[in-house]
Amino acid sequence: MCKKVIITISIILSFCSVKAQLKEFALTDEWVQKIEKLAPAKAEVQPKKRHKVLVFSLFTGFDHWVVPHTDAVMKVLAEKTGAFEVEFSKDIYKFEKKSLKNYDAVVLNNNCSIGPRRDLLLDVLDKEAGLTDDQRKAKAAELESNLIEYVKKGGGLMVVHGAIVMQNNSMPFSEMVGGSFDYHPVQQEITLELCEPNHPLVKAFGGKSFVHTDEPYLFNKAYTQKNFRPLLSMDTSKLTKKTKEIDEKIKYVSWIKKFGKGRVFYVSPSHNAQSFEDSRLLKFYLDGTQYVLGDLKCDDSPAKF
Repeated sequence: MCKKVIITISIILSFCSVKAQLKEFALTDEWVQKIEKLAPAKAEVQPKKRHKVLVFSLFTGFDHWVVPHTDAVMKVLAEKTGAFEVEFSKDIYKFEKKSLKNYDAVVLNNNCSIGPRRDLLLDVLDKEAGLTDDQRKAKAAELESNLIEYVKKGGGLMVVHGAIVMQNNSMPFSEMVGGSFDYHPVQQEITLELCEPNHPLVKAFGGKSFVHTDEPYLFNKAYTQKNFRPLLSMDTSKLTKKTKEIDEKIKYVSWIKKFGKGRVFYVSPSHNAQSFEDSRLLKFYLDGTQYVLGDLKCDDSPAKF
Protein backbone atom coordinates (compact mmCIF):
# COMPACT_ATOMS: atom_id res chain seq x y z
CA MET A 1 0.00 0.00 0.00
CA CYS A 2 2.70 2.41 1.03
CA LYS A 3 4.63 4.13 -1.72
CA LYS A 4 8.11 4.94 -0.54
CA VAL A 5 9.05 8.54 -0.95
CA ILE A 6 12.67 9.05 -1.98
CA ILE A 7 14.38 11.71 0.03
CA THR A 8 17.97 12.44 0.91
CA ILE A 9 18.31 13.17 4.61
CA SER A 10 21.69 13.92 6.14
CA ILE A 11 21.44 13.52 9.91
CA ILE A 12 24.55 13.13 12.05
CA LEU A 13 23.76 12.47 15.68
CA SER A 14 26.21 11.31 18.30
CA PHE A 15 25.06 8.96 21.04
CA CYS A 16 25.17 11.81 23.55
CA SER A 17 23.10 14.15 21.42
CA VAL A 18 20.44 11.50 20.91
CA LYS A 19 20.26 10.97 24.66
CA ALA A 20 19.95 14.71 25.16
CA GLN A 21 17.14 14.89 22.62
CA LEU A 22 15.17 12.29 24.57
CA LYS A 23 15.71 13.84 27.98
CA GLU A 24 12.46 14.33 29.86
CA PHE A 25 11.54 17.83 30.90
CA ALA A 26 8.64 19.46 32.69
CA LEU A 27 6.09 21.50 30.80
CA THR A 28 7.16 25.16 30.89
CA ASP A 29 5.81 28.45 29.60
CA GLU A 30 8.90 28.74 27.41
CA TRP A 31 8.16 25.41 25.73
CA VAL A 32 4.52 26.33 25.16
CA GLN A 33 5.64 29.61 23.58
CA LYS A 34 7.91 27.65 21.23
CA ILE A 35 4.95 25.47 20.20
CA GLU A 36 2.79 28.56 19.69
CA LYS A 37 5.31 29.91 17.19
CA LEU A 38 5.56 26.59 15.33
CA ALA A 39 1.83 25.79 15.24
CA PRO A 40 -0.21 26.54 12.09
CA ALA A 41 -1.62 30.05 11.95
CA LYS A 42 -4.94 28.79 10.68
CA ALA A 43 -6.82 25.57 10.16
CA GLU A 44 -6.81 23.77 6.82
CA VAL A 45 -10.59 24.09 6.68
CA GLN A 46 -12.68 26.88 8.14
CA PRO A 47 -15.20 25.24 10.50
CA LYS A 48 -18.88 25.91 9.85
CA LYS A 49 -19.52 25.94 13.59
CA ARG A 50 -17.65 26.19 16.87
CA HIS A 51 -16.66 22.69 17.96
CA LYS A 52 -16.07 21.47 21.49
CA VAL A 53 -13.49 18.77 22.09
CA LEU A 54 -12.97 16.73 25.24
CA VAL A 55 -9.33 15.84 25.91
CA PHE A 56 -9.23 12.92 28.35
CA SER A 57 -5.77 12.58 29.93
CA LEU A 58 -6.10 10.10 32.78
CA PHE A 59 -3.74 7.14 33.00
CA THR A 60 -3.60 4.37 35.59
CA GLY A 61 -0.70 2.40 34.13
CA PHE A 62 2.49 3.62 32.48
CA ASP A 63 3.09 7.35 32.89
CA HIS A 64 4.01 8.83 29.51
CA TRP A 65 5.84 12.01 30.48
CA VAL A 66 4.46 13.69 27.35
CA VAL A 67 0.85 13.70 28.63
CA PRO A 68 0.83 17.34 29.86
CA HIS A 69 2.75 18.44 26.77
CA THR A 70 0.13 16.83 24.53
CA ASP A 71 -2.59 18.65 26.47
CA ALA A 72 -0.69 21.90 25.88
CA VAL A 73 -0.36 21.16 22.16
CA MET A 74 -4.10 20.60 21.82
CA LYS A 75 -4.78 23.85 23.66
CA VAL A 76 -2.39 25.80 21.41
CA LEU A 77 -3.92 24.34 18.24
CA ALA A 78 -7.40 25.22 19.47
CA GLU A 79 -6.64 28.76 20.58
CA LYS A 80 -4.33 29.76 17.75
CA THR A 81 -6.59 28.57 14.92
CA GLY A 82 -10.00 28.96 16.55
CA ALA A 83 -11.05 25.71 14.86
CA PHE A 84 -12.37 24.24 18.11
CA GLU A 85 -12.31 24.72 21.87
CA VAL A 86 -10.98 22.18 24.32
CA GLU A 87 -11.96 20.94 27.74
CA PHE A 88 -9.54 18.80 29.73
CA SER A 89 -10.59 16.09 32.15
CA LYS A 90 -9.40 13.01 34.03
CA ASP A 91 -12.93 12.05 35.09
CA ILE A 92 -14.19 8.74 33.68
CA TYR A 93 -17.75 9.90 34.22
CA LYS A 94 -17.28 12.19 31.24
CA PHE A 95 -18.17 9.00 29.36
CA GLU A 96 -21.72 9.06 30.66
CA LYS A 97 -24.15 9.48 27.76
CA LYS A 98 -25.46 12.83 29.00
CA SER A 99 -21.92 14.19 29.22
CA LEU A 100 -20.69 12.93 25.84
CA LYS A 101 -23.52 14.83 24.16
CA ASN A 102 -21.67 18.05 24.98
CA TYR A 103 -18.72 17.25 22.71
CA ASP A 104 -18.14 16.96 18.98
CA ALA A 105 -15.05 14.82 19.49
CA VAL A 106 -13.02 13.09 22.18
CA VAL A 107 -9.22 12.98 22.29
CA LEU A 108 -7.73 10.10 24.28
CA ASN A 109 -4.30 11.23 25.47
CA ASN A 110 -1.96 8.36 26.40
CA ASN A 111 -4.50 6.67 28.65
CA CYS A 112 -2.46 3.63 29.58
CA SER A 113 -4.16 1.10 31.84
CA ILE A 114 -2.65 -1.36 34.30
CA GLY A 115 -1.53 -4.69 32.87
CA PRO A 116 -2.31 -7.43 32.35
CA ARG A 117 -6.04 -6.66 32.70
CA ARG A 118 -5.78 -3.45 30.63
CA ASP A 119 -9.07 -1.85 31.62
CA LEU A 120 -8.58 1.78 32.69
CA LEU A 121 -12.24 2.27 33.59
CA LEU A 122 -12.19 -0.71 35.91
CA ASP A 123 -8.85 0.44 37.35
CA VAL A 124 -10.56 3.63 38.53
CA LEU A 125 -13.74 1.95 39.72
CA ASP A 126 -11.72 -0.52 41.79
CA LYS A 127 -10.91 2.40 44.08
CA GLU A 128 -14.52 3.49 44.57
CA ALA A 129 -15.98 2.38 47.86
CA GLY A 130 -19.55 1.16 48.18
CA LEU A 131 -19.58 -0.87 44.99
CA THR A 132 -19.51 -4.64 44.61
CA ASP A 133 -17.15 -6.25 42.13
CA ASP A 134 -20.09 -6.99 39.84
CA GLN A 135 -21.24 -3.36 40.01
CA ARG A 136 -17.75 -2.13 39.16
CA LYS A 137 -17.52 -4.44 36.16
CA ALA A 138 -20.98 -3.46 34.98
CA LYS A 139 -20.23 0.26 35.25
CA ALA A 140 -16.90 -0.08 33.45
CA ALA A 141 -18.62 -1.96 30.63
CA GLU A 142 -21.35 0.69 30.48
CA LEU A 143 -18.92 3.60 30.20
CA GLU A 144 -16.91 1.83 27.51
CA SER A 145 -20.10 1.05 25.61
CA ASN A 146 -21.17 4.70 25.89
CA LEU A 147 -17.96 5.86 24.20
CA ILE A 148 -18.28 3.27 21.46
CA GLU A 149 -21.91 4.23 20.79
CA TYR A 150 -20.99 7.92 20.86
CA VAL A 151 -18.53 7.42 18.01
CA LYS A 152 -20.79 5.02 16.15
CA LYS A 153 -23.57 7.63 16.14
CA GLY A 154 -21.36 10.35 14.69
CA GLY A 155 -18.86 11.50 17.31
CA GLY A 156 -15.19 11.98 16.52
CA LEU A 157 -12.37 10.10 18.26
CA MET A 158 -8.66 10.86 18.21
CA VAL A 159 -6.42 8.29 19.91
CA VAL A 160 -2.91 9.44 20.78
CA HIS A 161 0.00 7.00 21.22
CA GLY A 162 -0.49 4.97 24.42
CA ALA A 163 -4.23 5.68 24.57
CA ILE A 164 -4.75 2.61 22.40
CA VAL A 165 -3.95 0.64 25.59
CA MET A 166 -6.87 2.18 27.52
CA GLN A 167 -9.19 -0.83 27.01
CA ASN A 168 -6.59 -3.02 25.32
CA ASN A 169 -8.24 -6.40 25.95
CA SER A 170 -11.65 -5.27 24.71
CA MET A 171 -12.41 -6.41 21.17
CA PRO A 172 -15.23 -3.83 20.71
CA PHE A 173 -12.80 -1.05 21.67
CA SER A 174 -10.15 -2.54 19.37
CA GLU A 175 -12.59 -2.65 16.45
CA MET A 176 -13.53 0.98 17.03
CA VAL A 177 -9.92 2.19 17.20
CA GLY A 178 -8.58 -0.11 14.49
CA GLY A 179 -6.32 -2.28 16.60
CA SER A 180 -4.82 -2.99 20.00
CA PHE A 181 -1.30 -2.58 21.35
CA ASP A 182 0.96 -5.63 21.17
CA TYR A 183 4.42 -4.40 22.18
CA HIS A 184 7.23 -2.08 21.16
CA PRO A 185 11.00 -2.44 20.86
CA VAL A 186 13.16 0.18 22.57
CA GLN A 187 12.99 3.82 21.56
CA GLN A 188 14.96 4.49 18.41
CA GLU A 189 15.14 6.75 15.40
CA ILE A 190 12.37 5.81 13.00
CA THR A 191 11.68 6.91 9.45
CA LEU A 192 7.94 7.14 8.85
CA GLU A 193 6.84 6.87 5.24
CA LEU A 194 3.70 8.43 3.78
CA CYS A 195 1.34 5.70 2.64
CA GLU A 196 -0.32 8.06 0.15
CA PRO A 197 1.82 11.17 -0.37
CA ASN A 198 -1.11 13.05 -1.92
CA HIS A 199 -3.66 12.20 0.75
CA PRO A 200 -5.02 15.37 2.46
CA LEU A 201 -4.27 14.02 5.93
CA VAL A 202 -0.51 13.87 5.28
CA LYS A 203 -0.29 17.23 3.53
CA ALA A 204 1.74 18.49 6.48
CA PHE A 205 4.74 16.42 5.43
CA GLY A 206 5.00 17.86 1.92
CA GLY A 207 5.38 14.47 0.29
CA LYS A 208 8.48 13.59 2.33
CA SER A 209 9.31 11.06 5.02
CA PHE A 210 9.18 12.05 8.67
CA VAL A 211 12.14 11.10 10.88
CA HIS A 212 11.92 11.15 14.65
CA THR A 213 12.79 9.17 17.77
CA ASP A 214 9.95 7.19 19.26
CA GLU A 215 8.66 3.89 20.57
CA PRO A 216 7.82 1.84 17.45
CA TYR A 217 4.37 0.57 18.36
CA LEU A 218 3.17 -2.78 16.99
CA PHE A 219 -0.44 -3.93 17.07
CA ASN A 220 -2.78 -6.93 17.16
CA LYS A 221 -6.47 -7.89 17.57
CA ALA A 222 -8.66 -5.80 15.22
CA TYR A 223 -5.53 -4.52 13.46
CA THR A 224 -5.40 -7.79 11.51
CA GLN A 225 -8.71 -6.86 9.85
CA LYS A 226 -7.01 -3.77 8.30
CA ASN A 227 -10.34 -1.95 8.42
CA PHE A 228 -8.71 1.47 8.11
CA ARG A 229 -6.90 3.78 5.73
CA PRO A 230 -3.21 3.95 6.70
CA LEU A 231 -1.38 7.28 6.79
CA LEU A 232 2.12 6.54 8.11
CA SER A 233 4.19 3.37 8.10
CA MET A 234 7.64 2.18 9.13
CA ASP A 235 10.02 -0.45 7.79
CA THR A 236 9.95 -2.98 10.62
CA SER A 237 12.93 -4.86 9.18
CA LYS A 238 15.10 -1.89 10.20
CA LEU A 239 13.96 -1.86 13.84
CA THR A 240 16.55 -2.83 16.41
CA LYS A 241 16.29 -4.84 19.63
CA LYS A 242 13.12 -6.67 18.64
CA THR A 243 12.08 -9.33 21.13
CA LYS A 244 10.21 -11.40 18.56
CA GLU A 245 9.71 -11.69 14.83
CA ILE A 246 7.42 -9.06 13.34
CA ASP A 247 4.96 -9.70 10.54
CA GLU A 248 5.94 -7.25 7.78
CA LYS A 249 2.26 -6.30 7.43
CA ILE A 250 2.28 -4.86 10.95
CA LYS A 251 3.91 -1.58 10.02
CA TYR A 252 1.32 1.19 10.16
CA VAL A 253 1.55 3.69 13.03
CA SER A 254 -1.19 6.13 12.06
CA TRP A 255 -4.51 5.69 10.29
CA ILE A 256 -8.05 6.98 9.90
CA LYS A 257 -11.29 5.05 9.69
CA LYS A 258 -15.02 5.35 9.67
CA PHE A 259 -16.82 3.76 12.58
CA GLY A 260 -20.54 3.81 12.04
CA LYS A 261 -21.34 7.48 11.40
CA GLY A 262 -18.26 8.61 13.32
CA ARG A 263 -14.60 9.09 12.45
CA VAL A 264 -11.45 7.80 14.17
CA PHE A 265 -7.85 9.04 13.89
CA TYR A 266 -5.08 7.01 15.50
CA VAL A 267 -1.67 8.67 15.77
CA SER A 268 1.26 6.97 17.46
CA PRO A 269 3.84 9.77 17.12
CA SER A 270 4.94 10.70 19.63
CA HIS A 271 6.25 9.38 22.90
CA ASN A 272 8.54 12.39 23.35
CA ALA A 273 7.58 16.06 23.61
CA GLN A 274 10.57 16.91 21.39
CA SER A 275 8.69 15.55 18.38
CA PHE A 276 6.14 18.34 18.75
CA GLU A 277 8.93 20.82 18.10
CA ASP A 278 8.29 20.22 14.41
CA SER A 279 5.66 22.25 12.59
CA ARG A 280 4.82 19.26 10.40
CA LEU A 281 3.68 17.12 13.30
CA LEU A 282 1.66 19.98 14.76
CA LYS A 283 -0.20 20.42 11.48
CA PHE A 284 -0.71 16.64 11.26
CA TYR A 285 -2.37 16.69 14.68
CA LEU A 286 -4.50 19.68 13.71
CA ASP A 287 -5.59 18.11 10.42
CA GLY A 288 -6.40 14.86 12.21
CA THR A 289 -8.53 16.74 14.71
CA GLN A 290 -10.36 18.49 11.89
CA TYR A 291 -10.95 15.11 10.25
CA VAL A 292 -12.60 13.57 13.32
CA LEU A 293 -14.68 16.74 13.73
CA GLY A 294 -15.98 16.27 10.19
CA ASP A 295 -14.52 19.52 8.81
CA LEU A 296 -11.68 18.06 6.75
CA LYS A 297 -13.21 15.73 4.19
CA CYS A 298 -11.03 13.02 2.69
CA ASP A 299 -11.03 9.42 1.55
CA ASP A 300 -11.27 7.30 4.70
CA SER A 301 -12.38 4.06 3.04
CA PRO A 302 -10.38 0.97 4.00
CA ALA A 303 -7.31 0.59 1.80
CA LYS A 304 -6.90 -2.39 -0.49
CA PHE A 305 -3.99 -4.28 1.01
